[in-house]
Amino acid sequence: MSDDLQVLESGSVTTPAGFLAGAAHAGIRYNPNKYDLGLLYSQAPCTAAAVYTSNRVQAAPLLVTRQHLADGRAQAVIANSGCANAATGARGLEDARQMARLAARRLGVAPEDVVVASTGVIGTYLPMEKIALSVERIALEREGGRDFALAIMTTDTRPKHLAVRFGPYSLGGVAKGAGMIHPNMATMLCFLTTDAPVAQPFLQAALREAVDASFNLIDVDSDTSTNDMVVLLANGLGGGEAIEDGHPLAGALREALVLACQHLARAMVLDAEGASRLIEMTVEGAASLADARRAAREVVRSLGVKTAVKGADPNWGRVVAALGNSGCDLALDRLTLWLLDGEGEDLCLFHLGAPHPFDEARARALLRQREVRFRAHLGLGEATAVAWGSDLTEDYVRLNSLYTT
Repeated sequence: MSDDLQVLESGSVTTPAGFLAGAAHAGIRYNPNKYDLGLLYSQAPCTAAAVYTSNRVQAAPLLVTRQHLADGRAQAVIANSGCANAATGARGLEDARQMARLAARRLGVAPEDVVVASTGVIGTYLPMEKIALSVERIALEREGGRDFALAIMTTDTRPKHLAVRFGPYSLGGVAKGAGMIHPNMATMLCFLTTDAPVAQPFLQAALREAVDASFNLIDVDSDTSTNDMVVLLANGLGGGEAIEDGHPLAGALREALVLACQHLARAMVLDAEGASRLIEMTVEGAASLADARRAAREVVRSLGVKTAVKGADPNWGRVVAALGNSGCDLALDRLTLWLLDGEGEDLCLFHLGAPHPFDEARARALLRQREVRFRAHLGLGEATAVAWGSDLTEDYVRLNSLYTT
């Protein structure tokens, strides 16, 4: 991490100047002690960028948000948990539009400047009467970012938020996600804010790069959902000239954005449904970046690897098989695989195409760490990538077998 960046783990989307947020319990979720409706508002119009799920089944709020962000502008977000408003037909689309209108009236902005997001059970309708009443009760505050993070949680056990300072500006983020997590987005929502002035084409390109280096490199259960979006709002209230390619802070903004997205992506995996361990796979020496990412993703999504890690079983063959199954360029006689401890010390398991003698007790101990780290060198080039996944446990099966009941 650059010395010019400062991570504020207690920060959130309201850390940057001019952003306010709040939340309420609207009755979408059964638990009256949990927020399920949130608002995020910028005191100035924002340049906006977004990345969406690759699932061909796309929820009504996502379709509405695509329309609203087509001009690269926004000023507010309304989001709910407990109901995905997905696969809900014409009524679902009208409900999503109504959510935008309700937020717009509450905040004094145009409905087209409101991002709409929902997360929860697919195929159920939103209780719009309850939402209409609750929108008016939400108090917007400078310290409301954490409440907004709580409002978008579903099976998450803790809110996910942070801020990063770069130069004279701040970038904040909140996210939710614990299951249906797979590369190419997941059951996840992420909202990012900055008080930096940023040109829209640069903002969109930087966000896509950050998503590809973070949210598209995590896996819990190989499911990609219907509602996933990452939205970035830049209100420019920090002053100065618009950041774009060639600007002195262009690199710092890109780095801050990647750092924030990777932090939030890892937080999702650490909070994955039923998980006991995070799996980190670093692939080095790949022929291309695409190959490195493809190989790393395949390892963290492999059920064989996930279950081996759950059982602290040093069955390195499952990692090697997953690398071979990824479709990346691979020469077995050039491949080496290690397990790493928390200090980066490595334990070689496989060396240049052949098994390598190793201390099995030490390997099991490394596999019992909260964060299990593998590193592979393909010996074919210079490209490197890191992906993150969770182990697969009995608790994951139990939770998802009872999700709607």
